[in-house]
Amino acid sequence: MDALLKPWPWYVAGPLIALIMVLLILMGKRFGMSSNLETFCSIGGAGKFTDYFKVDVKSKRWNLLVVLGSVIGGFMGAKWLSPNPAVGISDKTVAKLKDLGFESAGTTYLPTELFSLESLSSPKVWIILLVAGFLVGFGTRYAGGCTSGHAISGLSNLQRASLIAVIGFFIGGLIMVHWLFPLIFTS
Repeated sequence: MDALLKPWPWYVAGPLIALIMVLLILMGKRFGMSSNLETFCSIGGAGKFTDYFKVDVKSKRWNLLVVLGSVIGGFMGAKWLSPNPAVGISDKTVAKLKDLGFESAGTTYLPTELFSLESLSSPKVWIILLVAGFLVGFGTRYAGGCTSGHAISGLSNLQRASLIAVIGFFIGGLIMVHWLFPLIFTS
């Protein structure tokens, strides 16, 4: 049980991910989470309104199981396999986040200032979450996939577009954290 309660080292997790990617490549499958939204919309009948969602849902069922497994695994990991809810980030980062008003920094994975029922009473939180959700959704479709699809599946298939997308994700993340994040959250 102790092995499940601690993070796995790179030399265990990395080869496991590589093995899964080899199996997916051999089966002619692509891994990614954002494509499941398209499948969910197709199942929900979006194909009646636009041809984009007229896809063969049966061929994508396997990836829906990945989503289900991620949800169940995430719940189990958070509920029973996380002995310490604190996040392992540097004291300097915790201090910067607390200066921006995140008192829960370093104590929880999701800041309660944004992800709690009490925070939903703030219009600023709603605007931030809605704009962020739109930007993530737009960026995912514009890039032709999400970070997991490009960084894991696309790079393992040596796709140039995935390399460009992953570089863009990192540049965007750096811009967000170092320039935009402090602008949004300084009072």
